[in-house]
Amino acid sequence: MEFRHWLHRNPELSGREYSTSASILDYISEYEPDNLVTDLGGKGIAAEFEGSQPGPRILLRCDMDALPINEKMDIPYRSAIHGVSHKCGHDGHMTILLGIAARLYQHRPTRGSVVLLFQPAEETGEGARRVIIDSKFREIEPDFVIALHNLPGFPLGSIILKDGAFSSASRGIKVELSGTSSHASEPQKGTSPALAVAQIIKAFTRLSQLSISKGSTPMVTVTHARTGSQTFGTSPGEGCVMAALRASTTEEMDIISGSIEKMAEVIAQTNKLECRISRTDEFPVTENSGKAVAAIRSAAGNLGLLIVKPDAPFPWSEDFGHFTKKYPGALFGIGTGTDAPALHSPEYDFPDELIASGVDIFIEIIDELLN
Repeated sequence: MEFRHWLHRNPELSGREYSTSASILDYISEYEPDNLVTDLGGKGIAAEFEGSQPGPRILLRCDMDALPINEKMDIPYRSAIHGVSHKCGHDGHMTILLGIAARLYQHRPTRGSVVLLFQPAEETGEGARRVIIDSKFREIEPDFVIALHNLPGFPLGSIILKDGAFSSASRGIKVELSGTSSHASEPQKGTSPALAVAQIIKAFTRLSQLSISKGSTPMVTVTHARTGSQTFGTSPGEGCVMAALRASTTEEMDIISGSIEKMAEVIAQTNKLECRISRTDEFPVTENSGKAVAAIRSAAGNLGLLIVKPDAPFPWSEDFGHFTKKYPGALFGIGTGTDAPALHSPEYDFPDELIASGVDIFIEIIDELLN
């Protein structure tokens, strides 16, 4: 618990997890892992605990990064970094894996091995991909991958689990428009993107509303728009619209992405503007495998935990989907309480009582997969 509070007090943004990584390395080294990999996919750390018998390698993953959110809570371990805080519970996830390291130090697995991965840059969708393509990852390439995420809105300590797609794919689309600026008194002498920006926003929003009204999963959310600069003397010559796309399957994502990109291109052409479209912050669907789900369900049953099965994939995204796309595995949720503040809220804080619960279920999952 004390270490969780230290992590909470010292948050670091995606790709800048320097102190976080150093402190975890010091902490986990005390448990004498058989294999320790550092600077993995950035500042990631992987600690492997080997059994005496050959068997599968299970990778348990947690995320390390914080968010650019100013904490508003008056707590003793309040964030010491203005504008940065752990509002997604990654401080709790890291502490859970350190608790597992303590258990494995005392009792190594009977067979196979367990890798504890502390992964950077989850919030940007870059961390998992960078870890996987890192040449050092070949040393610890897993047979199974498992991760949890705390979920407000569900009973405290409950396990949220489903087969197949657990969380949605997402993609950021940036539409940049170029025309010609002119004096604000003579807009006819330039080519302003202002009308095109408005038309694109309207088209994207209508497409999303249409999907929702038909009960379809794809979602388009306009997150940013601008034209020119903050001045009254110039009619703008450039503009930009950014949107977040979400879908529960890769196929849906490709369809919705293709549709809005085509819309933007047509609107730009109609308004005699140049158009450049780029993609960023791409998260794949997190797809749970049957064997991993069965192991988690059995583990939760052994502990007498309430299991909640969602009817549909969650609309949010997780870069753990990069792992489940390549290796059998699963992401599951652990409830933080029905009245808990939402993730990414300034009032959110990971419940300390979930640390022991998280350790217990991961140990049970390890036993299920290795025995």
